[in-house]
Amino acid sequence: MRKVQIKVIGRVQGVYFRVFTQNKAKHFGIKGSVKNLADGSVEIIAEAEHIAIENFIKWCHKGPITARVDLVEIVDLTVEEPLTEFLIIK
Repeated sequence: MRKVQIKVIGRVQGVYFRVFTQNKAKHFGIKGSVKNLADGSVEIIAEAEHIAIENFIKWCHKGPITARVDLVEIVDLTVEEPLTEFLIIK
């Protein structure tokens, strides 16, 4: 099991990035959350098996067709209590 914080920088707000991210997370079986940050980026917390996380990170580098991803920053986190769903945080 792997848990990461992913910060996606670019044109990622106002383009349904969070909704697309939630759908892709469900596709890969990822638990966690996605939210907009004040600096215009998007923060994702993702927890799943290593291969699912790797595939999800690859998708984050592209994002949905409506977005433009300039940079993706990844920080590994400690897995404590397992997450149970993937939420959009408003």
